[in-house]
Amino acid sequence: MDAVETKSSAGKLVVLMVTAFMDMVGVLMVVPLLPFYVKDMGAGGLVVGLLVSSFSVAQLLMAPVWGRLSDHYGRRPALLIGLTASAIAFVIFAFANALWLLFLMRLVQGAGGGTVSVIQAYVADAVEPKDRAKALGWLSAATNAGVALGPVLGALALTFLGKSGPGLMAAALTVLNIAFAWRYLRESRDMVEAAEVRSKPKVAGRSRQAVWRVASHPAEPASRLIWIYAIAIGAFQGIISILALFLAVRFGVTANTIGYFFAYIGVLSVVSRALILGKAVDHFGEARLSRIGLSLLTLGLAVLPFMRPAANPLLTYVPLALAVALLPLGTAFTFPCVTALLSRVVPSAERGLYMGVQQTFGGASRVVFPIVYGFLFDRVVELPFLLGAVLVALTIYLGRGMGEYAAQAEAKPA
Repeated sequence: MDAVETKSSAGKLVVLMVTAFMDMVGVLMVVPLLPFYVKDMGAGGLVVGLLVSSFSVAQLLMAPVWGRLSDHYGRRPALLIGLTASAIAFVIFAFANALWLLFLMRLVQGAGGGTVSVIQAYVADAVEPKDRAKALGWLSAATNAGVALGPVLGALALTFLGKSGPGLMAAALTVLNIAFAWRYLRESRDMVEAAEVRSKPKVAGRSRQAVWRVASHPAEPASRLIWIYAIAIGAFQGIISILALFLAVRFGVTANTIGYFFAYIGVLSVVSRALILGKAVDHFGEARLSRIGLSLLTLGLAVLPFMRPAANPLLTYVPLALAVALLPLGTAFTFPCVTALLSRVVPSAERGLYMGVQQTFGGASRVVFPIVYGFLFDRVVELPFLLGAVLVALTIYLGRGMGEYAAQAEAKPA
């Protein structure tokens, strides 16, 4: 890649990072408030789990569709439509006065959230294979900067603008983001190749075939990577869905203070992805680093439920902070590396499709895990954490030999 191409790729990545950052700020202005809104409406952990899962239902249905359409027509249009869905969802949230409106908001948001696979394919299009994990890490750093800032803005909007404030502010921010992306986001897809793909005879049910291939051939490298991603993201998101309830029960956290806990997670995610991930990839390689990340995530899930208040605040919050820190650190090492490896083992013409399939399996796990975790949390507070730790630990085995296979796949002629 020459200097001009490198500069062009860097420019595309920067614009995508800004877009993803602004999008995540809006999302995290409202998501931490959901459990408290549900609680105010008289529901508990199971309903919170169902609400979180409704997003993933829409996402898993739409992700392969977005991926395939972006392979055919480009990444940029798909991303703009996804952002528009988010703006509509935030407006619904602002005026939600019943549980069904909260569910509607999450379904609309999830349909737009299916473009996560398109964002990943955008990065894979624009960046050399050896730099994809780092680039995905930088993109994750940008989104997690949004995770850090969004909850704080949401709490401030709730305090000063009332219950509709967070949703309306998030919607306004998303409209600005759409205008920014429309003006500055350039297409990353090779449209010559896309035209060739469109000219070929259509294969009915291509997305379903790819999904079935992963389910029926779990030993194949691409399938193993997708299963690792799905189980780990489900376990992590399941815990995030009940984290506010756990902190409220165990440490007395409220709707006005939960944002600061999510901000802490976001800051750690930014630091680990922006300052640590790149050097760690160079030192360990993507495959080995993903296994290290899975180990850290397992440890965090295993120790977090045993954190309890102590008479000394220092002895309460320092251990809690250390236990929580293992979650963003583990995910920072796991997900960019797994996605980068997947981009290397599938053909470029099917990159968007398989990124979509990854999000479908991840979405399915994000449906199941929050519901199961909410059900278990209502009975034994510690049980969902321990279940997640066991399942994530099992995925470490799936990553064996993945680095060698990725290298062999790249060495093959196109």
